[in-house]
Amino acid sequence: MSDWVSIALRLGLYMDLMLLFGVALFGLYSLEGRARVSGAVLPFRSVLAGTTALGVLASVASLVMMASAMSGESDFAELRPHIEMMVSETDVGLAWVVRIIALLVGGLAVTLYQRAPGVSLWVASIAGGIALASLAWSGHGAMDEGSRRYWHFAMDILHLLAAGAWFGALVAFARMAMLDTLQTQESIGLLARAVTRFESVGALIVVVITVTGVVNYLFIVGPKLDSVLSSTYGALLFIKVVLFAGMLVLAALNRFHLGPLLQQSLRNGEYRAAANALRRSVLVELATAVLIVGLVAWLGTLSPDLETASQ
Repeated sequence: MSDWVSIALRLGLYMDLMLLFGVALFGLYSLEGRARVSGAVLPFRSVLAGTTALGVLASVASLVMMASAMSGESDFAELRPHIEMMVSETDVGLAWVVRIIALLVGGLAVTLYQRAPGVSLWVASIAGGIALASLAWSGHGAMDEGSRRYWHFAMDILHLLAAGAWFGALVAFARMAMLDTLQTQESIGLLARAVTRFESVGALIVVVITVTGVVNYLFIVGPKLDSVLSSTYGALLFIKVVLFAGMLVLAALNRFHLGPLLQQSLRNGEYRAAANALRRSVLVELATAVLIVGLVAWLGTLSPDLETASQ
């Protein structure tokens, strides 16, 4: 039962920090001027405030659970010294402190939003990126040593940031494409322009995720396949790759068909059908992304070497 609670906490923390980083970043490269004002297109203030608060709560809960699992203690009074030791004497604890500080800074960015939306988004995206990157110290890279350890961390961080940028963009697109939002030609025009601006960013995200994913696999498992596929780790990894391939198909559909179709329909004045098709595609892609993040949270609790060796 505790394993499933741990996985659920990891899933919540991953999704929360990806949302904080990705949505703030989306506001910087896809929107400009008054479109960045919270509520004009996206509810930036509520998203930033909610994700920073939930990020702190989930981080505290995950640290307590980790200390309990390592020490075997469940009473908080007896668990407290173990928590203090983790925070002050381990790399995971240091990464946790950095994450909390980054989240507090991200929370302060919310107070700037009314006066300076652009500055607030910059601060929130940087703070969210640091908080998201800190999750690498809870992954498989922590098991490496020497220069390999730092290269593995670098690949993990790039993978997390690219995934966060994609996830945040999907959530933003899903919100912009909701039925209650797409009521005017102006709102649909904003969605069409955002899709167009995401093209180059999306291409870079796909390249980074693919390259870092392959490198991370080599770091964790090595150049082998058959023995890994017979383990739980391998089966989950295979499902993740299949789902990622499905996301690439949907992204290509949005990029080469639905996006241009929406642009064309705006010129013709008959844009509802194209907007509805894009909304359905984005929602399916977002649901797939949530499944992938869930698999990542599960995979982070498994050791492929131990599983393979035991079979």
